[in-house]
Amino acid sequence: MDQALQNPLGTEKIPQLLTRFAVPSVIAMLVSSLYNIVDQIFIGQGVGVLGNAATNVAFPLVTVCTATALLFGIGGAANFNLCMGAGKKEEAAKFAGGAVTLLIGGGIVLCILTLLFLEPLMWGCGATADTIDYALTYTGITAFGFPFLILSNGGGHLIRADGAPRFSMLCNLTGAMINTILDPLFIFPMGLGIAGAAWATVIGQVVSGIMAAVYLSRFRTVRLTRGTLRPGLRRSLKIASLGAANCFNQLAMMVVQITLNNTLTFYGALSVYGKEIPLACAGIISKVNMIFFSFAIGLAQGLQPICSFNYGAKKYARVRETYRLALIAATCISFLAFLCFQLFPRQIISIFGNGTEEYFHFAEQYFRIYLFFTFLNGIQPVTTNLFTAIGKASRGIFLSLTRQILFLLPLIVLLPALFGIDGIMFAGPVADLIAAVLSLLLAGRELRRIRRMESPLCETQPAR
Repeated sequence: MDQALQNPLGTEKIPQLLTRFAVPSVIAMLVSSLYNIVDQIFIGQGVGVLGNAATNVAFPLVTVCTATALLFGIGGAANFNLCMGAGKKEEAAKFAGGAVTLLIGGGIVLCILTLLFLEPLMWGCGATADTIDYALTYTGITAFGFPFLILSNGGGHLIRADGAPRFSMLCNLTGAMINTILDPLFIFPMGLGIAGAAWATVIGQVVSGIMAAVYLSRFRTVRLTRGTLRPGLRRSLKIASLGAANCFNQLAMMVVQITLNNTLTFYGALSVYGKEIPLACAGIISKVNMIFFSFAIGLAQGLQPICSFNYGAKKYARVRETYRLALIAATCISFLAFLCFQLFPRQIISIFGNGTEEYFHFAEQYFRIYLFFTFLNGIQPVTTNLFTAIGKASRGIFLSLTRQILFLLPLIVLLPALFGIDGIMFAGPVADLIAAVLSLLLAGRELRRIRRMESPLCETQPAR
């Protein structure tokens, strides 16, 4: 029987499908965010503001891990689902196996490079004289978990593409629970401080990575053999092309984060806040924002296998419906996050420890101004993943770079020169608004093209 007729991705109702794939993706993203949030909370309580500032310095390297996982994980999953939708099962197996090899290799390379160039990387990411020792300790330990972090995150996309989104969620959830249990134990009774938080993170990542590896060795819909694990140049480029949009978005976030850290310390030193307060507050707020963003990204990742399979099977109306539902859900969640950030900034920042009145004043202003257009921030990731899912790699890459590189980065550099440290806060909402409008314009054009491709023949005939 044809794949498009027997696979539930091509026949089940879209709301149920999106729920089945998006909810585990959202939970997996939330759990991933919890690694950093839990560390931030316990470090704030046990080490203080300098410890929180140090984890913010280390965060760009975690972003590189995420970028690598998305490059090969989403790229492999999108190619896998497109091939399965078109009935090319053997080629699908080669894409899945090749992606696994690239994930493992990428994690090992990143771990080695980080350990070799640890200190210059920390200075480059915005460390100060007061935070450098904390940053070196934390990152020097967490680097050992990079291969497992990349395998669990990237492998999760392949596991979802194989039809097991709940197991993908379970991998991340198990690691996060281990991290949450070990964090207070290592920091307080054992007195390991920031090193204890780092080891708790690594242990959780190792367990998640091993769980993902066990599943990938027993793939369900296709058989992964030793031959399928050799990606080859052509297949590697195809994997990278469809994963590039999400990867570049993460790398853009890393570049912005490094620039932001250095800008905050420079202009913070010229303000009443000093260097460390802006650095610590911005790090906490960016990770709190990632909790909300986990919903948007999870929804975007949940639509990928549905849109890829149905686009490959020429079921174009199902592609449009999936995008529409994901966009509505992401926007509703974004609006709830906007209300929380505007109404309860002091309560949120207080979770991460005590501080001076200047500390809380800066945090409240940063929440309310920098994240003012949060209610629009679900649009770009959902639209970017639509382009990736249907094989439009170049458009997905362009859209993924708009907010971070084309808009936010120049504004972070230019506005503080005019308005001091307050200029950094206003850069966020301006970039968010422009990126959301551009995303809607590009999505509207693509959806009109897809609608023109629809016909009764396309919707009933199996894909060839």
